[in-house]
Amino acid sequence: MATVEPAARPAAQAAPAAPPESLAGRDLISLADFSGPELRAILQRAHQLKDLQRRREPHRWLEGRTLAMIFEKPSLRTRCTFETGMTQLGGHAIDLAAEHMQMGTRESVPDVARNLERWVDAIMARVYLHSTVTTLAEYADVPVINGLSDFSHPCQILADLQTIEERRGTLQGLKLSYVGDGFNITNSLIFAAGALGLELHVATPPDYEPNEDVVARARRVGRTTGAKIEVYHDPRAAADAADVIYTDSWISMGQEAEKAERLRAFPPYQVNSALVALARREVMVMHCLPAHRGEEITDEVMDGPHSAVFDQAENRLHAQKAVLTLVVRGH
Repeated sequence: MATVEPAARPAAQAAPAAPPESLAGRDLISLADFSGPELRAILQRAHQLKDLQRRREPHRWLEGRTLAMIFEKPSLRTRCTFETGMTQLGGHAIDLAAEHMQMGTRESVPDVARNLERWVDAIMARVYLHSTVTTLAEYADVPVINGLSDFSHPCQILADLQTIEERRGTLQGLKLSYVGDGFNITNSLIFAAGALGLELHVATPPDYEPNEDVVARARRVGRTTGAKIEVYHDPRAAADAADVIYTDSWISMGQEAEKAERLRAFPPYQVNSALVALARREVMVMHCLPAHRGEEITDEVMDGPHSAVFDQAENRLHAQKAVLTLVVRGH
């Protein structure tokens, strides 16, 4: 099927480059579903859109389109960046708060999907269970975007990769290190590393390693891309000569019952000045936020010269706009 061309625009408004045909109409549930070239196309579009925004050039490529936003979890970055992004693209976003929808109790997930597909052009869902977003994608005939689940956080990692490229000019040849809990952020980083042929070192406490199937799948893909993915328990080894050190909360939403146990296991994995000193002089320190300052990261590091934390947050806007412009059909 031929790529749908955008409608004619005023001369003052930049037109998008033709998207890869394979992305139109696609769901973004997990980065495991995307090839290296497809991820590169998203990143290229994200850089393009950020440049247009900085130059204040109109890019209303989703004029008349609507995004439904489902929130089971509290949100600052996801809510603000998706709604702002749709506005900047000329479209509209509807915030469907959990207390109004009561998805899964008042109305089943499949029925929510069947309703929304009749009204909107895409659905973004920030949920507790990964099965919720996969069910939405199964029953909705419009693109479904995972805004966070207990398995995956693909939009965050796309923004992170954009941030690294901005600061370092490339993703290749860098040692990327993740220190902390092997949870949804880690899974998505691992999938990205496999698809793009990156070197990734993951250090977690025992019993908090990333999903074994995730690591195995990414390594299989990485055999053809040249990826190197290592998982172990030594945070100092991960930080040694690292170009990027990434961390996340030790206690994610839904894990509150494990707080005492986690606070005993994770202190050796704190990203502090001593750990950062083991890395390369120009190391980037990353955190997807919200941060629990004094737990997984210290104030000195988060507010220091190596921190890229708020650049990451900014790039959620541009990376998600890129995804929207590539997957919404016929824009």
